[in-house]
Amino acid sequence: MTVPQKTREYRLPKADGFHNLTLTESPIPNLEATEVLVKVHAVSLQYRDLLVAKGQYPLGQKENPIPGSDLAGEIVAVGSEVSGWKVGDRVSSSLLTDYIFGEVTDEIIATGLGAPIDGVLTEYKVLPAHALVHIPEHLSYEEASTLPCAAVTAYNALLGLRPLKGGDVVLVLGTGGVSIFGLQLAVASGATIIATSSSDRKLEIAKKLGATYTINYKTTPDWDQEVLKITNGRGVDHILEVGGPGTITKSANAIRLGGIISIIGFVAGQTNVNQLPILSKAQGAIVRGIIIGSRQQFEDMNRFLSAVNLHPVIDKVFSFEDTRKAYEYQESQQHVGKVVVRVSKN
Repeated sequence: MTVPQKTREYRLPKADGFHNLTLTESPIPNLEATEVLVKVHAVSLQYRDLLVAKGQYPLGQKENPIPGSDLAGEIVAVGSEVSGWKVGDRVSSSLLTDYIFGEVTDEIIATGLGAPIDGVLTEYKVLPAHALVHIPEHLSYEEASTLPCAAVTAYNALLGLRPLKGGDVVLVLGTGGVSIFGLQLAVASGATIIATSSSDRKLEIAKKLGATYTINYKTTPDWDQEVLKITNGRGVDHILEVGGPGTITKSANAIRLGGIISIIGFVAGQTNVNQLPILSKAQGAIVRGIIIGSRQQFEDMNRFLSAVNLHPVIDKVFSFEDTRKAYEYQESQQHVGKVVVRVSKN
């Protein structure tokens, strides 16, 4: 296989919106001894990418970055000291390239693709070999590109600190990438799922994916009371909390005694959270912030996906040249599951 010398890549020369996405051509850096060169086949988008494009990512970002954090591709070259990987291997990468196992640190956060360091919206990407994971054999490149952020985050939330078990009740807020992966993982684990959305169309999809109960939070604004009604006043065991300040107080009301609220996002905006400390303490709840997950968790999750033959939910696939349209669709919040950019044509 001939190793290319140049790659097309997207840059964000100004961080005040994704209208600044600029497709350029750059030389591919020479490989260090412990690095690999990956031909990128597909990249998935997430809410984080919109924040980076607007210069609003809270964990920091570099000037003029290559955006995007989640890829799937194949190895086309390996450094002289790389072992365990070969040309042709189908791979993905941890979003935080130095997060191998254990607890996250400031140094690890500084290795986040697509913000503090250049990301993956490029035809070819140099990556440290220690960041790689094998793609599950049953998944396509497009499907595998959805795993590094949304799937690993949902896995960490539900199977990290205190793994959910069959019979648990899980509440997932919304139908975005993390929430849908959480729904799928929970169904595969034998849990009962309650899903919320403002769209009946999206709730129908959630039902088809295995949600036992659905709540439209527009027509039922006191959805926490509905959750308590469904659970006969007990509350749920796990909550995937993607709304942030806009929903956290209701989540604290809906959690059972000793349950776990996993804080993942903040798409619902701001509201008064003065009662949160009192509510969470009264419930004896664990309120846990989730920052993606480690490579070890990524590998564990992939074994889980393979064992149950789980396929990610992809809403729409865009061409590399239409990446800006992919961002527009991501921002519209019309999607259920993931939005993907197909980078390679072969």
